[in-house]
Amino acid sequence: MNSFPELIKFDPGMYIEALVDWLILNFQGFFDALTDVIKWIVFNIQDGLSFIPWFLFILLIFLLGWKLKSFKSGLGYAMMIMLIGLIGLWEDMIFTLAIVITSVILSIIIGIPIGIYSAYNQKLEALLKPLLDGMQTMPSFVYLIPAMIFFGLGTVPAVFATIVYSTPPCIRLTSLAIKRVPKEMREAAYAFGSSRWQALVKVELPQAMPTIMAGINQTTMLAMSMVVTSSMIGAKGLGENVIIAINRTDIAMGFNSGISIVFLAIIIDRLTQMISKKYEHV
Repeated sequence: MNSFPELIKFDPGMYIEALVDWLILNFQGFFDALTDVIKWIVFNIQDGLSFIPWFLFILLIFLLGWKLKSFKSGLGYAMMIMLIGLIGLWEDMIFTLAIVITSVILSIIIGIPIGIYSAYNQKLEALLKPLLDGMQTMPSFVYLIPAMIFFGLGTVPAVFATIVYSTPPCIRLTSLAIKRVPKEMREAAYAFGSSRWQALVKVELPQAMPTIMAGINQTTMLAMSMVVTSSMIGAKGLGENVIIAINRTDIAMGFNSGISIVFLAIIIDRLTQMISKKYEHV
């Protein structure tokens, strides 16, 4: 009586495995095309970032911090970026940044439209809630399995796993932001002859933008947190150095890679937060 009876056990993983096999068999061409698109985006962003001279890159970070917050903040962010270069991880930082930017851009392209539509459609919202709960609570390592199956090893599965892991906050906060727009403002827009699309673009989105930006900030930070995890399936960058350091029990390499990820995460978090606050005063 202390053991659960084996005769009534249920194995949902078996059905998921069958679904994955069916997708690979029937949609391999689609996955190959998607692989080419993601590679093109990542490597073009990497080439664009690499084209910027290191001193100009540091200057741009300084100017962004100064413009968005203060001279002291800009100086601090510039020093963090310079330290990553002094450690010798500049190229790894650029590649990591390319993966994060690609993942965030694709997450925004997917998340914001779904969030807007779910704000108007209660049935879709009810369907999405448990799905998003599962996406946010599922261990991030689990996403690496289908990513490897669909896309192999390397950068593309890392981007895919990062998108799945980091998109839910963008969807949730976009939907919440649209629903929180006062009804009076919508009614006033319709009273002046605006269509639903015009009311969305000219009234609802500007009012919802601070919350949407908060969702983008959360998406960005979750994407950054996947850097080390995604390196387990062949993604290069700072996360790969952490994995190598673990395998070698190399404390110095682990610390250098880890502190570089921390610096990059702090800069991205502060800059996106400050951009979000700017929208609150628009």
